[in-house]
Amino acid sequence: MPVQSARIRVALACLVLWLSSCGQAEPDGPPLLRWYVFKEQSGAFEEAARRCTAASDGRYRLELADLPTDADLQRELLVRRLAARDVDIDLIGMDVIWTAEFAEAGWIIPWPAEQAQSVRDGRIAGPVASAMYRGRLWAAPFTTNTQLLWYRTDRVATPPATWDAMIEQAESIGEGGRIQAQGERYEGLSVLFVSLLASAGGSVLDAGGEQVSLDSVPTRRALALMRRLGDSPASDPALASSREDHTRLAFESGSSAFMLNYTYVWPSAQANAPEIAERMGWARWPAVDPGSGSRVTIGGINIGVGAHSRHPDLAFDAAACLVSERNQRLAVRLGGLPPTIAALYDDAEIRAIFPFADILRDTLVDAVQRPPTPVYSDISIAIGRTLHPLREIDPERDAVRLREAVARALGSEGLL
Repeated sequence: MPVQSARIRVALACLVLWLSSCGQAEPDGPPLLRWYVFKEQSGAFEEAARRCTAASDGRYRLELADLPTDADLQRELLVRRLAARDVDIDLIGMDVIWTAEFAEAGWIIPWPAEQAQSVRDGRIAGPVASAMYRGRLWAAPFTTNTQLLWYRTDRVATPPATWDAMIEQAESIGEGGRIQAQGERYEGLSVLFVSLLASAGGSVLDAGGEQVSLDSVPTRRALALMRRLGDSPASDPALASSREDHTRLAFESGSSAFMLNYTYVWPSAQANAPEIAERMGWARWPAVDPGSGSRVTIGGINIGVGAHSRHPDLAFDAAACLVSERNQRLAVRLGGLPPTIAALYDDAEIRAIFPFADILRDTLVDAVQRPPTPVYSDISIAIGRTLHPLREIDPERDAVRLREAVARALGSEGLL
């Protein structure tokens, strides 16, 4: 029944999107560009579209077509329409993990060299890398994000530098010492594994994205830490079903000492649990081994131009406007969405909103990309099926099973 209900919801959503815009005739006046992007609640995206429309001096009008907030549903709706060569899709708010798939399928257009350079200049390396595939820029970096370690300053004197130290500290605290992390079988579990693996010196695929890597030593080290977290009395009893919002709410309830999560938890705590926010510290994501440093997967939204747009030149202009400094400031101020422009992290207004700006930028500079392959969705599913729940991981056994599962996923077509 749940699977059937999900399919019905997707079908209805597709129908609504189709009826609302697909196949409509061009309106009178300037060409209408539609930007397909998730429904951002603060209004930052709508205001950016309004600003760019005004700045175009009548060359185009930019309108949002709202997608669901769930990334999997966003992708499914977009894939169906892009595969049907839908001319209605001019701009796409793309999850960073879609670049290779959409580029390889021919659903987006690579940026012309001169414009590509202009949207790369001054951007942080991590977000730019998320928009690259086979040496070309396929999307403009708009907003970014990555996880930090959040902790209770009244329970933790010094934030732990490693995962082992964090688990030991949490267990020593006892009540009120829980660790909040994402352990459900979904993309968040893949984020956890890829970050631990990279921090241990490993990778899922080789540098070219063509072959399975998963070297034995770093893979087993990452899996051992996941198992230790799953087994620890300091882990939340709901770890196996925890997503980002579950961990945020649990931390805001006051029951936890540590949380691994994205930066949106800071304004959330200020608004919903100010007494927790007053005792909330932040640090870099813990390392796997002392002195090795951590590398954390990157998130965010890039803007791509649909391959079948009626107005691709105007769409590139509109995308460049949307990712401009002015609109990145707007996304920070209204939506709390971290910018991709490096210099903004030194700006007084941005630092007031993000008091952790230096740690966030440092993490983004050397962030790790999830495997840049057209079949990433299949690989992520393989990781989740192999490593869930964390408490049942056997590092020796599952290092082998994971290599086999990823190899099978790499051999599939991967496109819906």
